Amino acid sequence: MFDFDFFVIGGGSGGVRAARIAASEGGARVGLAEQSRMGGTCVIRGCVPKKLMVFASEMPQAVAEAWAYGWNSSLGTFDWSRFRTSLESELTRLEAAYRSTLKNAGVQIFDSIAHLIDAHTVALASGQRFTAKHILIATGGRPFVPDIPGAELAVTSDVMFHLPALPKTAVIVGGGYIASEFACILNGLGVQVTQIYRGSEILRGFDHEARAHVVAGMERSGVTILRGFDVAQLTQAGAQISVQGTQGQALLCDLVLYATGRKPNTAGLGLEALGVRLKPSGAVEVDAYSQTSVPSIYAVGDVTDRINLTPVAIREGHALADTLFAGRPTKADHDLVASAVFTQPEFGTIGLSEEQAAAQGPAEIYVAKFRPMRTAFGGMPDQYLMKLVVDAQTRRVLGCHIVGSAAGEMIQLAAIAVKLGATKEDFDRTVAVHPTASEELVTMRRPARQVGPEPSKAAPAGA
Repeated sequence: MFDFDFFVIGGGSGGVRAARIAASEGGARVGLAEQSRMGGTCVIRGCVPKKLMVFASEMPQAVAEAWAYGWNSSLGTFDWSRFRTSLESELTRLEAAYRSTLKNAGVQIFDSIAHLIDAHTVALASGQRFTAKHILIATGGRPFVPDIPGAELAVTSDVMFHLPALPKTAVIVGGGYIASEFACILNGLGVQVTQIYRGSEILRGFDHEARAHVVAGMERSGVTILRGFDVAQLTQAGAQISVQGTQGQALLCDLVLYATGRKPNTAGLGLEALGVRLKPSGAVEVDAYSQTSVPSIYAVGDVTDRINLTPVAIREGHALADTLFAGRPTKADHDLVASAVFTQPEFGTIGLSEEQAAAQGPAEIYVAKFRPMRTAFGGMPDQYLMKLVVDAQTRRVLGCHIVGSAAGEMIQLAAIAVKLGATKEDFDRTVAVHPTASEELVTMRRPARQVGPEPSKAAPAGA
């Protein structure tokens, strides 16, 4: 007889969903151990506080727009301390809600570090040990700072929400979405921001035309982006920090934020000793049902390094609970997952980039670039990008990319059509909602270009 049917290590989005569904809908006896605050990276030190900071950083733009529309508006100084206090209160409220939801479902919570003793036994820092029929690893990931001289002078995204004061100048190291988002956030809050990246362009892996559009907007708003800058070391320079490059470059700033990637939290769990296979990155290797190489042990979320997005972790956790306790073997669907990058301008995307589509076969690229009505009225230089990537033979929309205000909201709805396999003609048949920015998605009639090999003449259009 086991102490629990299901024991979860990690109280983030994936672990909480799996625990709650297993207990409330599957009738399982569930325990959950979390060493930090309930809610994990997304709620406590990721998506939620970051998005609230995005909102705060957009207020100067809103005031400028208000002036253009006849309001005698003006913007005072930003009170970081007051915002940080309100932010902390909101995170505390959300954590309490997570705890309450789990307790109401019947989940037993342990505020403790946990590790595995064997395939069915979990040990807590207190010395308590519990046996479980099934064990879930949902420990997420952590920011990574490379081992360079002076690395201790840098901060990571985990502490950005708890800074005692905003810096006057900041250097952000990295070219991914976290680095780019924080560059825009700090810039909007009045910090002089320089983003440095060792590659030729930031947001690698996204559609090239779309990311170039994002970069142009960021630079227009005041973010300095330096490409080809690889950090050699950080040194203290009086009250400031000197960021020194491998080619002799040097930058002085008040704060250095490293956002160069994340690592799965697998150290200290005892997985390797039990024969749980790990990827070279340290991530847990799992099958389509989130099962590891040890049959009683499972893993979901960022610790598996599949698609590191909160909604994906939630889907994986829910699918696992259904598989184990509802008699419904369920695979989490990782195909055509939409995402948003909360830069300024915002970027929403789903499916193939132009480059990926061109590598697979003939494709048509539809593009609309335009100034949105709202900001054009005030003479602002903002510009939208709407882009559809279409299979030239099947006519199916393979990818959709939106850059501009509320791109994240729009891509969620476009994702439904793309997921359903809508064709370009399906988009064309949809009557536009006017006047909106999103109407451009259904009014692009002629391709801007064709990419990939010539389509086969044997295949009829619309096949």
